[in-house]
Amino acid sequence: MENSKEMRTWLDDMALHHPLVIAGPCSAETEEQVLKIAHELKDTDVNYYRAGIWKPRTRPGNFEGVGAIGLKWLQKVKEETGLKTATEVANKAHVELALEHDVDLLWIGARSTVSPFIMQDLADALKGTDKIVLVKNPVNPDLALWLGGIERLHTAGIKKLGAIHRGFSTYEKTKYRNIPEWQLAIEFQNRFPDLPLINDPSHITGKRDMIFDVSQTALDLNFDGLMIETHFDPDNAWSDAAQQVTPDTLVQIMEDLKIRKEDDKEAEYNSKLSNLRTQIDVIDNQLIETLGKRMKVADGIGELKKQKNVAVLQSNRWNAILGKMILEGESKGLSEEFVLRMFKAIHQESINHQERILKA
Repeated sequence: MENSKEMRTWLDDMALHHPLVIAGPCSAETEEQVLKIAHELKDTDVNYYRAGIWKPRTRPGNFEGVGAIGLKWLQKVKEETGLKTATEVANKAHVELALEHDVDLLWIGARSTVSPFIMQDLADALKGTDKIVLVKNPVNPDLALWLGGIERLHTAGIKKLGAIHRGFSTYEKTKYRNIPEWQLAIEFQNRFPDLPLINDPSHITGKRDMIFDVSQTALDLNFDGLMIETHFDPDNAWSDAAQQVTPDTLVQIMEDLKIRKEDDKEAEYNSKLSNLRTQIDVIDNQLIETLGKRMKVADGIGELKKQKNVAVLQSNRWNAILGKMILEGESKGLSEEFVLRMFKAIHQESINHQERILKA
């Protein structure tokens, strides 16, 4: 699969004056709920109305979706509001039912993308379809696996393809439900700049109050659209209540987001500059998070030294680290002076952490 301008034809043909917006409830719960939300979204910037019909749950016993009956509700959404519809498919039966009910956009979830066997089965089931098919990143940060899944669909003759960035699972406790790993999404864009890339801030954040900031970062990184879970009563939603926003909140988010213009040279410069600055912001946040983790390890070393009554400063160890880092820095284009200053500061902060523990 090679990058081609034709990859984004389906999106360009929509001639949107704003990013593509896919919105609707995490799960279709009742016909009344599905239609009520749809009517509240019909006169907004929403292009596709999403609703989960089958919900992959980590453990059995949780709500796993209403099933095929929900597809009839999506048909009513289209009839009553004119909104195009979207849902997730995870197997051949899902695909057949979704196509039978004329769902306009299908997406493949992270738990499916992780398995080449599932992706091939879905590619076979979707072969030759003219529907839009979007592929979420796998749960683990593996770009080759993500692109491999898309390539299977491309090989099956599916022309209207795109990707959804929903973040990556981690055992660590962070402010995100799924860590965005923006650098991987940037690498995706570098490899396939014309393959439409949609951001899913709902699943990245897991919290509705963070959705705006993540959405803005995505747009600053030239993402093509957003998928945002929307419910008229989020707190009482049957699944993922904490990350859904009301239709009114969604409208406000869309109004507040800054969308970069591309209609003149100056706007193009500002867009590129904003993109590069956003990349720096992402890396800086990663640096702070990494340094925080390093100091936690230093705290552990301080506790161990306190137990064994060992001195904080270990000169031989420090000199060995410094020499190694200078060589590593040179290989990355960093000057010896800069590496020395940086690691001396890091080393001093580590000593401060350990001394506080020894004196406690």
